[in-house]
Amino acid sequence: MDTREARLDPERPEHPEPAEGPARPAVTHRWRRAAAWAAGLLVAGTGTVVGCRAADVDGITPVPQLLAFLPWLLVPTGAALLLAAFARRPVLIGLALVLAAVNGWFLQPYGDLDTSRGPVVAQLRVLTANVEFGGATDDLIAAVRREKPDLVYVQECNHPCSRALARKLPAASYPYRKVVEASGAEGSAILSTHPLRPAPGIASALAMPGAVAVVGGRQVRLQLAHPLPPVPRLVDRWESELGAIRAYVAAGSGPTIVAGDFNASQDHAAFRRVLDAGAGLRDSATLAGASRTPTWPAKTAPPLGAQIDHVLVSREFGVRNARFLDFTGTDHRALLVELELHGGQGT
Repeated sequence: MDTREARLDPERPEHPEPAEGPARPAVTHRWRRAAAWAAGLLVAGTGTVVGCRAADVDGITPVPQLLAFLPWLLVPTGAALLLAAFARRPVLIGLALVLAAVNGWFLQPYGDLDTSRGPVVAQLRVLTANVEFGGATDDLIAAVRREKPDLVYVQECNHPCSRALARKLPAASYPYRKVVEASGAEGSAILSTHPLRPAPGIASALAMPGAVAVVGGRQVRLQLAHPLPPVPRLVDRWESELGAIRAYVAAGSGPTIVAGDFNASQDHAAFRRVLDAGAGLRDSATLAGASRTPTWPAKTAPPLGAQIDHVLVSREFGVRNARFLDFTGTDHRALLVELELHGGQGT
């Protein structure tokens, strides 16, 4: 068949379409629809957590667990924004932008950042460490000998841990102690170079002893914090024990130091209520400019993790410095802060 006959043949189109041409728009449409669904799911998930933060509630599992990592939710929010842009969904794009803005707003430090005023009557070095079933006891003892803190708060100090503290940190170094000996994670201890007077502490599943120290002629309330973690079956107990810490803070006055593993970050409503109780406590790491420095889990911190170990102080204290120490044998980083006790009230 010559060229002229081909033009006259009605069965042979003059410009045939490529076989794959008509399928391309359909494939693109399917990818965009899938991207829209993925973006919607990411927006819904992150929106639930950010919404609970905005509503000042901790919600139900998995919200309390995810709130500890609120800053990292910017990653799925950013992914949702890219997917929504690819899918050409203006509503999803707008929602993702709003979520990113709200989450970014909550990254700022929480709480009162005013500094104390008045003459300095004493300086204190405070160390808090969760030694995870006693596994980091040797590193803790080495740090205490090296840093020479005035007050040491120890969580998860089991029987071998308490015996090691008694043997390797002699009474000449720390003559005043409040130790709750127990197995597993239940044991805790407060060691002090300053005289301690008895205090009832807080009833809890994991020991939270208390005491009153005499520092610079003033009585300083000391309370160790170690509420249960907010694992799915224990969220109610976690909230209740943080509530007990809040009640302790609200019931007293004067110089106060509450330190330990709170199993909570500033993004948890139950923890913020502790900060806001009574005359208000302040987070020493926040005052030192380290409000988002992770302390758990130690294997990923820094850069990834949550700050759940805190030294909270009343307004009578100023903060000179805060440092995070890495121990082997525990999933927590220790926190060492340098405090100044002022003779006058802060404003």
